[in-house]
Amino acid sequence: MAYTISGNYLASCSCVLVCGCAMDAQPRDAQGDEQCRGTAVFHIADGHLGDVDLSGVDFAFYNYFPSHLTAGDWKLGLVVDSDAGEEQADAVERILTGREGGPFGELSQFFGEYLGMRRAQISLTDGDKPALEIEGLSEIRYEPLTGPDGNPTTVKNAQFGFAPEFEIGRTEGHSDAFDLGFGPEYGERGEYTFSTEQTEGQPSGRI
Repeated sequence: MAYTISGNYLASCSCVLVCGCAMDAQPRDAQGDEQCRGTAVFHIADGHLGDVDLSGVDFAFYNYFPSHLTAGDWKLGLVVDSDAGEEQADAVERILTGREGGPFGELSQFFGEYLGMRRAQISLTDGDKPALEIEGLSEIRYEPLTGPDGNPTTVKNAQFGFAPEFEIGRTEGHSDAFDLGFGPEYGERGEYTFSTEQTEGQPSGRI
């Protein structure tokens, strides 16, 4: 079934700056452990799966990468905003777990364990003070890294990325869900489009 979802996202993980997952490098957290634990919130500004309208739906996923991304054996948990309908939540789950193909279908070869879907209130704040909140699970604030000209630092044309170009920064707060708790360190944000109609060679979504 065809789908397209697009909007903006904010992600955070345990890796010290800069997270190497986008380049398929070995992750490393502040304690020297070579693993990546993280979460990301996505706002769907416009989207659908078949006839199911997904516009306005927010969702989050939690990840555990035990090594560099192409080593596989990922653990993933999904949270869909409690304001979304059951049909919408089911559609998001089908997309994110790769069952509907597209970029997540390509990534599903690396999945090791799916930890299931939960429902909770989700908030994504953009603008001057970016932040995400997943009720009872995560509260994370983001501050961009900036270059000599004062503009945000970006990563472009990475091997794995939610977007062809995304902004990177620092995060702080707390996160604990699906037994994948972590202390936020690295962060990124950008605008994304995931679709079954993406052309060959177009960057796929990184989970």
